[in-house]
Amino acid sequence: MAVLHNKIALVTGGGQGVGAGIAFALAAEGAIVAVLGRTLAKLEATCAEIHRRGGEAQAFVCDVTEADDIDAAVLEVVDEFGGVDILVNNAQIVTLGNLLEINDDEYLDGMDSGPLATLRFMKACYPFLRGDGSVVNLASSAAMRSDSGGFGAYAAAKEATRALSRAAACEWGQDNIRVNCIMPLAMSPGMGRWVESGGDDVEAFLNTVPLGRVGDCEEDVGRVVVFLCGPDAAYITGHTLPIDGGQAFIR
Repeated sequence: MAVLHNKIALVTGGGQGVGAGIAFALAAEGAIVAVLGRTLAKLEATCAEIHRRGGEAQAFVCDVTEADDIDAAVLEVVDEFGGVDILVNNAQIVTLGNLLEINDDEYLDGMDSGPLATLRFMKACYPFLRGDGSVVNLASSAAMRSDSGGFGAYAAAKEATRALSRAAACEWGQDNIRVNCIMPLAMSPGMGRWVESGGDDVEAFLNTVPLGRVGDCEEDVGRVVVFLCGPDAAYITGHTLPIDGGQAFIR
């Protein structure tokens, strides 16, 4: 039997890239996937591919920066499928630029779509996750680079997400809810366009990855999420796992 047979998984930002890859991997292991995001056409494309492969999924439109949208979406998923067993907080507005260039609104977009949305989803899903739930939140190694210039606002949002995840793992362990983070280096649409440009900076970047490549959203990242949400990871919580071909060196 598939390791996530009949588990209900809610994945934000599931219309493309890493979110879609995670949704595909979860569905392949038997999970029923609620695919959330802002653009219905993209969500339906993800669901259609899951259906083509024989899995089960449904699209739910949700703007993760809106608290009412989050509460409504979680209740819709529960009404449709009967609960939530797995929560993957993937959606994030990526705010890049030097600190002197970023304005308050841009900074707050990153915070609202990242750590605040993550906290809101965790709180909304908490009653349904109690007993045997798993949360996987998306972090980044951007704050751990020797030079994080241009990534400060994004790194701040992701580090806040890590802090919230650790606290949730400590507070909710007694409820048998596991909370972990991943730091993926994956071939998202934006990353794919940049790599295909073939510039000198691309080669230099890939030289910082011991395995010499950017990970696949489903096979490299999604499969690790399956592991973290499955029975083989039942004693893992409160941790951050890099999925980046060895690029990040975390002490």
